[in-house]
Parts: sequence; structure tokens; C-alpha cells
Amino acid sequence: MGLSLKVISPDRTVVDAETDEVILPSTTGQLGILTDHAPLMSALETGVLRYRQNNTWQTVALMGGFVEVEANEAIVLVTQAELGAEIDPIKARAELEAAEKHLATVKLEDRQGMIRAKQNVRRARARVQATTAV
Repeated sequence: MGLSLKVISPDRTVVDAETDEVILPSTTGQLGILTDHAPLMSALETGVLRYRQNNTWQTVALMGGFVEVEANEAIVLVTQAELGAEIDPIKARAELEAAEKHLATVKLEDRQGMIRAKQNVRRARARVQATTAV
């Protein structure tokens, strides 16, 4: 191993680990980070961060944020994050279904409601993906 990963939310450090590889949901697409990666800063979308330790993949549901990579250290600052292993997959799937149903009922004229409903669907989808992604 040789890449330090820290995922930090306002209320806790979600991940502090040595990893082999990190895959992030950047605003321009999936971003892969390996040891000796060039320095980088990027905005992150709501989605799933994956990291590999000893040939085992772990997942984290991210709710937007930023990543800074420098000197074999990736620091991810997010508004909210959950380890995939801590998410109840049945509850997460039910929350996704409820969010999708709510989105279907929002009127197009209600711009703020539409934005919130779409964000809720993205968050719920990220939680579901974090429970099933490998």
C-alpha cells in the first residue's frame, strides 16, 4: 500500500486508511487515484467512493464535496458520508423507491421542489449503490 485516504465529514472522520487505489465520483466523471498520482483538486458529485485495501473493495456513499490529492495522500472533504457496510440495504432501497415516487409527483413549475426531489433521489441511489458495489 502507499496511498493514504481520509474521508472527513463535518461530524466525523469516516475513513482513515492506507489503500492501494481510490475511485471517486468527480463532477467530470469517475476519477481513479493510485500511488504517486499527480497533485490534484476536484469537486465531487453525490455518488459512491470505492477504495481497495489488500484486494478487497470498500464503498462509501458521498453526498458531494471536494478531494485533494498530494504526496500519496487523498483527503476527501464531504458534506455527508456513510460507509457502505453501515447502510441497511433494505431500508436504502425503500428510501430510493419513496424518493422516486415523490419525484414523480412534483410539478414542473415547482423548481425548488424539483431540485430537492432530484437531490433526494441521487442521495438515495448513492446509498443503494454503496451497499451493492464491489
